[in-house]
Amino acid sequence: QGYFWGYYDTLNKLVLFEYQKGRTAIHPKEMLHDYQGYLLTDGYEGYGQFDDMPDIVTLNCWAHARRKFYDALSFDKVKCEAVLTLIGKLYEIEREHKMDTAATIQAVRQTNAVPVLNELHQLLTTYQAQAIPGTPLYTAINYTLVRWQKLNVYTTDGNLKIDNNLLENSIRPIAIGRKNYLFAGSHEAAQRTAMFYSLFYTCKEYNINPKDWLQYTLENIYNTKLLDLHQLLPQNYAAKTITQ
Repeated sequence: QGYFWGYYDTLNKLVLFEYQKGRTAIHPKEMLHDYQGYLLTDGYEGYGQFDDMPDIVTLNCWAHARRKFYDALSFDKVKCEAVLTLIGKLYEIEREHKMDTAATIQAVRQTNAVPVLNELHQLLTTYQAQAIPGTPLYTAINYTLVRWQKLNVYTTDGNLKIDNNLLENSIRPIAIGRKNYLFAGSHEAAQRTAMFYSLFYTCKEYNINPKDWLQYTLENIYNTKLLDLHQLLPQNYAAKTITQ
């Protein structure tokens, strides 16, 4: 058994899947040891190691927090729907302004989203005092409040996303494929699979037909110098086809 670790560069639209035999937090630490910038993740506790790194600002995903309340709907529909309504307002703000500039998005979030977040925090604090520990509702509330500061970071920069659904959408076909082919065959084969997924999903982000890119790469790789191999990567192929 092994694992794909997924990374998505939202500014450059690059997708990377790394295969590892384990799920320990050492793997993202090794991958991101020179990274500087924002790091948006789910609530996996292993990512807490990045909180104290001076060059990284960590934030959490609202889609994962929202899912907790969907899962608790059958336990307390009234309270969960009240929370989901406010979270829905946050997403409505995102939808209405997704085509705006980063500066505009940041200003809109400060003006419109921050008051909703304040109202939501007050509601969650009230519900937490009433909830029974161990219940689905309490679990959802606690998950959200423990990560509250990180869930608010997205409002400070218009380049940031409210959730990591861009990566989640890239992972979904992998789950479908796993059900179809069941096995990679070996750890080495799984590593090669991760490479192909990385390249093909970057093609998708650049609206490139993977077949066209692969054909071009196979036809040109023999005559490409080692130092110039990066020119064959999908994002550079995309730039080349645009200028031709």
